[in-house]
Amino acid sequence: MIEELTHLDKEGRAKMVDVSIKEPTFREAFAQVSIEMTEELIELVKSNKVAKGDIFSVSKCAGVMAAKQTSMLIPLCHQIPLDKVELDFYIESNRIVIKTFARAYSKTGVEMEALTAAAVAALTIYDMCKAVDKSIIISEIKLLKKVGGKSDDFYREFK
Repeated sequence: MIEELTHLDKEGRAKMVDVSIKEPTFREAFAQVSIEMTEELIELVKSNKVAKGDIFSVSKCAGVMAAKQTSMLIPLCHQIPLDKVELDFYIESNRIVIKTFARAYSKTGVEMEALTAAAVAALTIYDMCKAVDKSIIISEIKLLKKVGGKSDDFYREFK
């Protein structure tokens, strides 16, 4: 069964969902993004020799800041008082994988915050590394897990 789109009114126009009568619950979301780059650039990253500085520290700050500003970036998102945002970085061969986590006690979910943190963290890495290699590819931004709220929990199946 396909759920009805909640961000459309009866005439099909965009609207912000009214969450005023909902009770707050704990909400958590996990997201991920991949950044592919040359082996030479990966080696610079590993040895912390990228000219613009420590890409992981700067990218982590950018991701946290972006998560906190999601409602300013995505028009129909609610402002959510985030309780926690985390970003973890993993180097796998010729790519960096960023996994993000967002948590709030709120009336609506934090999926967009986790996804926004991942996207902006990846863009920050691109910005800091583009002088060395402009062929960097940002891909596979995806929600991994969502728990809490009225709708069923979501767990991405891995193959």
